[in-house]
Amino acid sequence: MVEQPTSGADPAGEADGVVEALDRPLPEGVRRKVVQLAADAFGGLTVGELPAQLRQYARFTPTRRAKFAGNAMAAALESDARFRQRIGERIAQAQPELAAALEAGSPPAAADPLDVAAAAYVLRPTGWVKLVQSAGEEVQRADAERADEEVRRERDRLREELDQARGQTRAETDRLRAELDAARKEAEALHRKLRSAHSELKRGEAALRKVAAEVDAVRTETGARISAAESESRRLKARLAEAEAAVEAGRRAAREGRSVEDMRLRLLLDTVLDAAAGLRRELALPPSEIRPADGVDAVEPGRMSPKDIAARALSETDPALLDQLLALPQAHLIVDGYNVTKTGYPQMPLEKQRLRLLGGLSMLAAQTGAEMTCVFDGAELAVPVLLAPPRGVRVLFSKAGVTADELIRQLARAEPTGRPVVVVSTDREVADGVAKAGARPVASALLLKRLSRV
Repeated sequence: MVEQPTSGADPAGEADGVVEALDRPLPEGVRRKVVQLAADAFGGLTVGELPAQLRQYARFTPTRRAKFAGNAMAAALESDARFRQRIGERIAQAQPELAAALEAGSPPAAADPLDVAAAAYVLRPTGWVKLVQSAGEEVQRADAERADEEVRRERDRLREELDQARGQTRAETDRLRAELDAARKEAEALHRKLRSAHSELKRGEAALRKVAAEVDAVRTETGARISAAESESRRLKARLAEAEAAVEAGRRAAREGRSVEDMRLRLLLDTVLDAAAGLRRELALPPSEIRPADGVDAVEPGRMSPKDIAARALSETDPALLDQLLALPQAHLIVDGYNVTKTGYPQMPLEKQRLRLLGGLSMLAAQTGAEMTCVFDGAELAVPVLLAPPRGVRVLFSKAGVTADELIRQLARAEPTGRPVVVVSTDREVADGVAKAGARPVASALLLKRLSRV
């Protein structure tokens, strides 16, 4: 292919009016070498001597310049004869012998063909196209030889691996055959042992059946004797228990005749005394200064009648109501456990319901100092509940056949008349029953609101 001369064409080679040009793309190896030579010679040029498209790479190192500006430099060398001439001058200064030999038309025989072709492409002496093409052919021939050598080495390596694999396969086959023969012999020996053991087992089973029959006979006779002895023992224990119960009932009747009433009276007395002391302390009463004349009903000048004083009552849902009730002297709070937990958090398991309620009651007892009893229904429990009662809270489960409601009414009736007793339950039957016994019923929601503040 003949390239038409341009304003930047190489002066060399225009003697005959014909410009030498490649008729095929520059071989890749030669192209890389050309870019490397241009990148090395690039630094010796000023910014003004560089083509406009290459000035941005002026401060790059040769390595980065070859990496990022390789295509741009190759295009500039091909199209800009002045830039190519300047790069050729730097190459001639760096490699004067190679440049002189190329100008003389006799490149050194020992020189690298890539170096010769790259320098010829930039310097463009007479016949440079042949030098570049011959270098490309030489590189291709060298690449083909290297590829053939690599193929031969790979083929030899695969043959060696195949031979090794065959040898290993033969060795593995021989080993497996030997192991198979040994396993067959061992299986035959085990089969013989198994037949012998099976015969021994049958003899042992026969002897075992005989011994089992004898043991069953002895066991039946012994069981009959033990049953007769247990029946006699139960009869004697029943008579002994009846006698002990009669004695204990007599003792309890003599002992509790006064102890229960004394306990009730003393508790009531403590309640009255604590109430009087608390009332005196609450009202800060001074020593009595009332005189008989003060009791005469009359209206003194400037005094207000009781009708003029507005009394403030607390709502039945105000947690402060529960605080006032528990602040009474010797107050006793009785809680219907499952009624409260199934009102407040029914989605939790029963065990976690109990633990959450008892934890709140323990903190409430520590704050108020009131006596607290929490009652749970235990009639349907398969086994006793293992539960450590928290500090300040009495935990009770109803017995079989007795509901928690009935146990709460028993607790309310057991208290002496006059003691402040508060029962927490939403069950109307429970509320009515404890109200008849003198207790103050409150709703479960009131206790839940109060515990939420603990």
